[in-house]
Amino acid sequence: MNDRELLDRMALTDLVMRYCRGIDRRDYALVRSLYHDDAIDDHGAMFCGGPDDYVAWLPGVLAEWEMTIHSISNSLFAVEGDHAQGEHYAMAFHRSRGPEARELIIWGRYLDHYERRAGAWKFLKRQLVFDHGTIKLVDAEGMAVLRADAQNGTDDLQDPSWAMHLLKGLSPR
Repeated sequence: MNDRELLDRMALTDLVMRYCRGIDRRDYALVRSLYHDDAIDDHGAMFCGGPDDYVAWLPGVLAEWEMTIHSISNSLFAVEGDHAQGEHYAMAFHRSRGPEARELIIWGRYLDHYERRAGAWKFLKRQLVFDHGTIKLVDAEGMAVLRADAQNGTDDLQDPSWAMHLLKGLSPR
């Protein structure tokens, strides 16, 4: 593997990680910045369309969830010039609000097509593939104990990560 391919893989990995941050911190400007204008996001029957419509759809679908955590593993990239494809195993946790809170856990994969334009890699197509999932009640007592022992994360600008000026700089807002 040559230096160019290593740099491309690092840039593509960063793109995928920024997507997770953008979704989990509800940073829709960041999410939008990761897609080419003519890109398609395909979340199956839930949503399939362009990046502006996808970003407009996100607040409504994410409003149900108090917190989401998207975690990526087993990433593979195939790079050919200014085009690349990727497959990423993903585990996404979604915790609902309220006293009867539930946790939806999805195991799936993102199948991505990327293109480098003007020196920047962005999504050209992103497809979510569902492999497995579960829904369970949240252990409210356990959550109360754990929340008392650590700083709590949030899905908004109150999250502790926004105090880190270098991470805040990732967002185009």
